[in-house]
Amino acid sequence: MSKLKVGIIGCGGIANQKHLPALSRQSDKVEMAAFCDIDVERAKKAAEKYGVEGAKVYEDYEELLKDKAIDLVHVLTPNVSHSPITVAAFEAGKHVMCEKPMAHNTEAAQAMMNAWKKSGKKFTIGYQNRFRPEILTLHEACEAGDLGDIYFAKAHAIRRRAVPTWGVFPDKSKQGGGPLIDIGTHALDITLWMMNNYEPVSVTGSVFEKLGHLEEATKGNMFGAWDPKTYEVEDSAFGYIKMSNGATIFLESSWAINMKESREACTTLCGTKAGAEVLGGMSQEGHELIFNKTTHGKLTEETLSPGGTIAFFEGKSDKEEDVECTQWLEAIIYDKDPVVQPEQAFIVTKILDAVYKSAASGQEIKF
Repeated sequence: MSKLKVGIIGCGGIANQKHLPALSRQSDKVEMAAFCDIDVERAKKAAEKYGVEGAKVYEDYEELLKDKAIDLVHVLTPNVSHSPITVAAFEAGKHVMCEKPMAHNTEAAQAMMNAWKKSGKKFTIGYQNRFRPEILTLHEACEAGDLGDIYFAKAHAIRRRAVPTWGVFPDKSKQGGGPLIDIGTHALDITLWMMNNYEPVSVTGSVFEKLGHLEEATKGNMFGAWDPKTYEVEDSAFGYIKMSNGATIFLESSWAINMKESREACTTLCGTKAGAEVLGGMSQEGHELIFNKTTHGKLTEETLSPGGTIAFFEGKSDKEEDVECTQWLEAIIYDKDPVVQPEQAFIVTKILDAVYKSAASGQEIKF
């Protein structure tokens, strides 16, 4: 079987930090044959480092999509451009991996879903945190029914001071929002996946712009001081989500908040048989999975030992970006569903959008 040929649309931070290195370690399956960025020098630099001999460089993604040799594209651009690029890619007959979140609002995400369903191609969203070892272990436990009926959960995406100061993160016109859409999306994706519940009925949201515009709040930021004058998005946001079966989820997100304990890409699950918590993020290195339950009439906690987690692919790298990349390429090659299914990512976007809309209107959003 000939190797898949991938086109990279967007050659900025997330491309160089995650996708390009991961794809380069899959050289038995894929060739990076085309690179596109509105900053064409960035595309040239990426092509020189990661591209196959003769890799093409583009400034306009529509020109890249005309290349019939390209089998799939990775859409790695700011959030607001995800939808038009993905729709055009499906119309051009390409498989699509789009970085999270699917889109900046429900309407844009729906356009992507419509185009995907017409295309017959594969589609996934870049939620690499699903592939962390402790998350895979927790998901296996949930699927086995070890927690029972999960009726309450918290999705944690809290940074005390870690506002990203590079790229377009504070630019609402390009990103659509701040920490809720950037890191809250990962926590919500993990939580919904564990619960296997994608039927929200209502959302009530609160969005705050309290610290982003304060000069004194910028001190101590992990990535250096941000500019309060150009900061356009929220600094924290919260959602109360009710599901059709009565289950409830509390979603918390921040880039900057006066809270000592930070937890990012984490979840708390409360079931009828047991509970589970994933700890970690900004306040500690790595992540930790703890189960809590009753054993012989006593309350007990169980923490996994290092190396005690399951492997997704035997004998392969357990880096989440590598596991994500492997299963995505194999979904195309062997005609399987990717782990992150479009319908699931659409619900995540729909809920995030409802948090913003509820906060703006002061009303509960019903589906």
